Amino acid sequence: MTKNINKSLQYYLSVFIVANAISLSSFGATAQTIVDENAEAIDFEQCKETLAITAEEKGVSVNLIQTEIPRLKHIPKVLEYDRNQPEFVQTFPSYYSKRVNDWRIDKGKAALKEHDEFLKELTRRFGIPGHYLLAFWGLETNFGNYKGKMSTLDSLATLACDPRRSEYFTGELILALKLMERESLNKEQMIGSWAGAMGHTQFMPTAYMKYAIDGDDDGKIDLWNSEKDALASAANFLANLGWKPGLRWGREVTLPEAFDYSTLGSDKKEISHWTAMALTKTNGQSLGESSIPSKLIIPAGHQGPAFLVYHNFDVILRWNNSEFYGIAVGQLANRILGNDELSKALPDLPSYSVSQMANMQRKLNALGIDVGGADGIIGPATRSGISQFQAKHGLVADGFPSKETYTAIMNTQ
Repeated sequence: MTKNINKSLQYYLSVFIVANAISLSSFGATAQTIVDENAEAIDFEQCKETLAITAEEKGVSVNLIQTEIPRLKHIPKVLEYDRNQPEFVQTFPSYYSKRVNDWRIDKGKAALKEHDEFLKELTRRFGIPGHYLLAFWGLETNFGNYKGKMSTLDSLATLACDPRRSEYFTGELILALKLMERESLNKEQMIGSWAGAMGHTQFMPTAYMKYAIDGDDDGKIDLWNSEKDALASAANFLANLGWKPGLRWGREVTLPEAFDYSTLGSDKKEISHWTAMALTKTNGQSLGESSIPSKLIIPAGHQGPAFLVYHNFDVILRWNNSEFYGIAVGQLANRILGNDELSKALPDLPSYSVSQMANMQRKLNALGIDVGGADGIIGPATRSGISQFQAKHGLVADGFPSKETYTAIMNTQ
């Protein structure tokens, strides 16, 4: 206990925790699983005492601490989600086709008409075009149709009491409690994802506290029930993340037949550079002579579509740091606005397990191509390593693990 902790709060929590510990232990240890569950529950009750101390130190009212901390619940399912590692590596075609689909496009177009004047107002105020805001909304919660079913406070408390990311989630829990006070919310209203994201736009408490604003002018901020609050908050968030008005996220491009894929890298080049390399718009027109920095992304290998992405793509990644997500946001925004679908069909790609990709990474390292750790995640280092191998063995050096490339890597002595 810290010397500053309120004495009545300390006594109240101590009685509560001891009572719960006695209650839990009274069941006995007829099986190891029961013993483990009891120990886990007692640890959680002890953690709640620490959370109460931290909450008071961070300025949460004693009354709210006394009311809310004791009734926080441990949710084992949250830890299952947090620990869950996908068995298979998701391909871009699989990811994209599930997200940029006819339902979301049609729903987005309807929302664009419904919120036309309000979205134009947000564009004037924040510089974010409305179709982008709708794309985020559509991807995050299916336009509000699914905002999550987990108690925000219980989810955050469960993660705060888990050692893996305790500091981060303790901070989010403290802010969630402060949010309750600021917006006069109750625990039952605060429902969201297993990780504590809330409302139409799935804001974590930090984002809610810093960037959520009152869009419908009713004097409060409610991201669960007010679509205008959610859209305005998304616009404010993106503006603060550095969105550049008037600049698109990127575009699909066409590569020349003789394109040298080994030149791919993480460094941005001026659009003029790509024009000189004979890249064009999908309609065959020139990309032009521009100094705008851009990066070429080929998310499904040389058989799939290619994209040039600009500064605002990086802003999208600050919302969700996934290139697949960034492309999905940009393309869904395009489709909501009425633009055509991808010019190049999504290829049918092999499905790899995470363990297969980890084995491939180990093999590349053994062959003298340093790709870092063998975690099964295909990041920039692994793509670069694959590209090096492909170039050396006469394969298309797109850095993508096609079936031909994977087989060649694993069979090379």
